[in-house]
Amino acid sequence: MKPRTQAAFALLAALSSPAFAIDWTLCPGLNDPVAAGDTAPRYEAFFSPYTHHWSHDDEHKPVVALSVSRLLPNDRYCGLSVFTNSFGQPSAYAFVGKSWPGIWPSQPKVYASVSAGILYGYVGKYKNKVPLNVGGFSPAIIPAIGYRLSPRATVEVQVLGTAALMFGTTWRF
Repeated sequence: MKPRTQAAFALLAALSSPAFAIDWTLCPGLNDPVAAGDTAPRYEAFFSPYTHHWSHDDEHKPVVALSVSRLLPNDRYCGLSVFTNSFGQPSAYAFVGKSWPGIWPSQPKVYASVSAGILYGYVGKYKNKVPLNVGGFSPAIIPAIGYRLSPRATVEVQVLGTAALMFGTTWRF
């Protein structure tokens, strides 16, 4: 057996051990039924028409993103984003996240959030534009800060690593 295959089996065995027998649910509460009379929003849509890159590259194309998240208990969320990346390639990001509302006491409408997940889309000659890219897939962590305009609408800025800032808005429904 090759060393890489042996390592994969060892990792699988370790993760299967009773020591790791905890609830690894990525989206806790996803399938919870709606309580009678509950009218709280259960989803959030994000739209970004503009991304500002830290450095200019003649190959950069406009980035447009659209995502839908399922709002979960304890200010958590899970979702999927589709977008054109900085080089015009169709891309996607599947993620889980957590928000912290009211992080600034004198400005209670300001919140912070962070999502983590799997990014797909940087392929071909652009495969090295994101770290740890294997076959177009790479891990991603995206912190954000936003301002709640109303109970349903926000404006938000997401930090895309050392590459860019993404500006967008959300709507809860």
